[in-house]
Amino acid sequence: MTTVPVYRWRLAPDGLATRRQLRALGLRPGGQDVVAQIERPRRRRGPLIAYLYRIDLALPVRPMTARRAAALAKANAARRRCPTCRRDAGYVIPTSLGMCVPCADTPRHATA
Repeated sequence: MTTVPVYRWRLAPDGLATRRQLRALGLRPGGQDVVAQIERPRRRRGPLIAYLYRIDLALPVRPMTARRAAALAKANAARRRCPTCRRDAGYVIPTSLGMCVPCADTPRHATA
């Protein structure tokens, strides 16, 4: 296993970018391996780590097709549907609740 160079926050050399920076440029890593990483120190916790990729090896982002957009819309609609009352909540159902907020606030023993 090889180790990658570690740079301090804001001290990475030119030609390297994080995934978000690549996306802002309209690029994606395209299967390349991580070249380096950045560490941002924090108080009382471990450092934040961001992986860096070479910009010159990055590929353009694949265009959104109609079928891909339809699949994404269907997946997002499923995340908004409450499994208890089967209604569209209008927001993404919190995974901590597992149901929409009105269903979570209703006491379970109130069925009489």
